Amino acid sequence: MAFLPFSHTWPYEQQGKDFYIETCPYCQTEHVLTPLKEKDVAQAKESFKVRLVMPCCHKVMTIVEADDDYFWADEPLRK
Repeated sequence: MAFLPFSHTWPYEQQGKDFYIETCPYCQTEHVLTPLKEKDVAQAKESFKVRLVMPCCHKVMTIVEADDDYFWADEPLRK
């Protein structure tokens, strides 16, 4: 993985087979259930780009890498 600054990260949680984002980085909606599947996150962990359309505001996050706690995006998500 090429170095991306921490400002390009966003935390997520997995509960069973569902992936949640505590707060949307775009519209600040809380407790967002994402449409991601386990295979999508597995691909992101292998450095394949995965598009995440946020169900709350329909903004698109392009995930370029993932680990067990964070999605790494191709844009700054934090201020």
